Amino acid sequence: MSGYVAPGYEGVRDAFTDQACGGSALCVLRDGVVVVDLHEGWRDGARTQAWDERTLVDVYSVGKPVIALAALLLVERGLVGLDDPVARHWPEFRTAASVRQVLTHTAGLPTFPVPRDASAWSDWELLCGDLAAARPEWPPGTVAAEHALTYGHLLGELVRRVTGRDPGAFVAEEIAGPWRLDLGFGLNGGDQERCAELEFHGTDWPDRTGEPGSVHERAVANPAGARDLTVVNSAAWRTAVVPAVNLHTTAEAVARFYAGLLAGGELDGHRLLSPALVEEMTTAQFTGLDLFIGRETTWGLGVQLESDGTWGMGGLGGNAGWADPARGHAIAYVTRRLGDFERVDALDTAISSVRLLS
Repeated sequence: MSGYVAPGYEGVRDAFTDQACGGSALCVLRDGVVVVDLHEGWRDGARTQAWDERTLVDVYSVGKPVIALAALLLVERGLVGLDDPVARHWPEFRTAASVRQVLTHTAGLPTFPVPRDASAWSDWELLCGDLAAARPEWPPGTVAAEHALTYGHLLGELVRRVTGRDPGAFVAEEIAGPWRLDLGFGLNGGDQERCAELEFHGTDWPDRTGEPGSVHERAVANPAGARDLTVVNSAAWRTAVVPAVNLHTTAEAVARFYAGLLAGGELDGHRLLSPALVEEMTTAQFTGLDLFIGRETTWGLGVQLESDGTWGMGGLGGNAGWADPARGHAIAYVTRRLGDFERVDALDTAISSVRLLS
């Protein structure tokens, strides 16, 4: 294990040590200042390449708030309205859903409608065309179901239609650049060399796809490959832009992302959102049973809100990024060992137990 822990956060270091899994990192900022920055293990399955501060890892749905922020930049700039029909900006789009409903996972399009193999992940226009022609599974705005794989194409194509720019490039230029975040969709060759190799933490984990025919099972199955190690560790996957599930990033970058939101949309002197729009982003927009998650969930505009006042987003395999406004904490845990959220829960308990001194 390597890294830094500020005085008072020693218990967090101990918890991170207890949760070591052979490749992970934890970063915590308090009021924008790093108080925990730890990493352990290796970035490859053969355990020959040590995990370091530049290691990138696919964090799955932890990337959803990043593409949500990209769409909200369009709102901030007056180019899109939250209650605009998506079709106003994407004329081929048949579903009568608003931008707000897409952001809150209530657009009724939790699955790609046409069976596709893994090669489809590299064909942006094909998958967006499938979504444009799709019929919603229920009237938009009435039911929540996390748009597990479709979310990034829905919002990313909105960004592309309005700005004329690839959503991966837009995120790089308009979010990652100004906020100095080491993250991205669609990596170049040099960045691919920094990527961690994903593994399953348990032998039964790949089979946990939900009940046959359920929203959960259907949402993660198509296109093929999003849970297949031969796909997600491939150059094709890392090069593709799949904003719902293939953000490659460091723990520090995710924590800094949340620090910027906690600071009212500004980081390092670069304002991306107004405090008012950050407040709307992190205010409840829909509360109810989420058919993908399988429990009552409160959605903001791209983030999930918890009853304890924290908000953020978890990712498949036990990755997570979140903000704790009451304590000023911006937190990220990333791992290459895909498992459950027990590790995140243990770290959250340790971080929440820190006695903060004024």
